[in-house]
Amino acid sequence: MADTEEKQEKGGSLMFVGLALWVAGLLVLFYMPAGIRTGHQRMFEGIVIVLGALGAVLMGRGWKMRQGG
Repeated sequence: MADTEEKQEKGGSLMFVGLALWVAGLLVLFYMPAGIRTGHQRMFEGIVIVLGALGAVLMGRGWKMRQGG
């Protein structure tokens, strides 16, 4: 029983961290116009893509862990 609760708690934590990474990606996206003006557009795009992908992976793993899979 405690093992199931622990997995659900870890899954919820992973989902929260994934959501936090998406919010961080949105903040990077907010500052992207400044990066375009200074010529660092590719760096900003790379950061947004990495944060989005990592957030999606963590949210997927957390959801699967909470479902008992």
